[in-house]
Amino acid sequence: MKAFKALVVEQSGNDVTSGIREMTIEDLPSGELLIQVVYSSVNYKDALACIANGNVVKTYPFIPGIDLAGIVKSSTDGRFQEGDEVLITGYELGVSHYGGFSEYARVSSQWAVKLPEGLSMKEAMIFGTAGFTAALSVQELQDGGVNADQGPILVTGATGGVGSMAVAMLAKLGYEVVASTGKAEQKEHLMKLGAARVISRDELVPEKVRALDKQLWAGAVDCVGGKSLSYILSSTRYGGTVAISGLTGGAELATTVFPFILRGIRLTGIDSVMASMEKRVRIWNRLTSELKPAMLNSMYTEIALEQIPGVVQSILKGQAQGRTLVKISSCKGA
Repeated sequence: MKAFKALVVEQSGNDVTSGIREMTIEDLPSGELLIQVVYSSVNYKDALACIANGNVVKTYPFIPGIDLAGIVKSSTDGRFQEGDEVLITGYELGVSHYGGFSEYARVSSQWAVKLPEGLSMKEAMIFGTAGFTAALSVQELQDGGVNADQGPILVTGATGGVGSMAVAMLAKLGYEVVASTGKAEQKEHLMKLGAARVISRDELVPEKVRALDKQLWAGAVDCVGGKSLSYILSSTRYGGTVAISGLTGGAELATTVFPFILRGIRLTGIDSVMASMEKRVRIWNRLTSELKPAMLNSMYTEIALEQIPGVVQSILKGQAQGRTLVKISSCKGA
């Protein structure tokens, strides 16, 4: 097979650089599936993989990209045939195993989900890890008994990938969504996604967090963590669920047992990396219908492989909005 293009991250001394390189199939790591990658997407973890001290990449050279959707070109696993459309998020992809920022990828068949009917490869990557994480969060709220008639649901970091997806999904399900953001200029955008109300993130960081504060939220999808999570826990209504998936606001959590033992609230962590295949298939099937926002195809910006380094800088500066889709290679039906 002729050479193909990939975004390769390399290290020289203390410097880390990224650029488009020519690769061959022999350069790829082992795996049961050889996939022609049609779409990928850019996530915060991908941005960290492209810089020094990002604490994502362990060996160089490396191909980032924690998401991919594409077509199986060859398989040594009988469950997959040449021509199957598949998607992969999580596991070791783009972390310790060459990822999706490449025209071809060779991966473990244990990571692949056959593209469900009703979802295109493009749509799968508009969702990507961010959409999958948001859907897992919504599922946890519902599993915790938080229904649409129980009160407002708070979504923090609402202009980010996970947050914006969560706003749109919850609104489609009929929840009253309160979107929190540090970007006041994005209020109109969040209202279009379905938010009933938009608040400043500063409102979630009072000078003093009480052990139990006024009950405001029936539940929350928290993509931020840190000090605001302490307040969210103290202000969640009796029996509510808070699903936490991020730590841009910090990894430490100062709280008490009171919200849990006096209000019976539930704090659940969302892990999209090692989620079981059973859970993955269930969630991706929901993303074909009830969790698929009507405006999905307006929630992204599409770029080419060569444009990824510029988007990485925007993400690291906190300037990104919504999802960034990467068109990797052309394919009929893509």
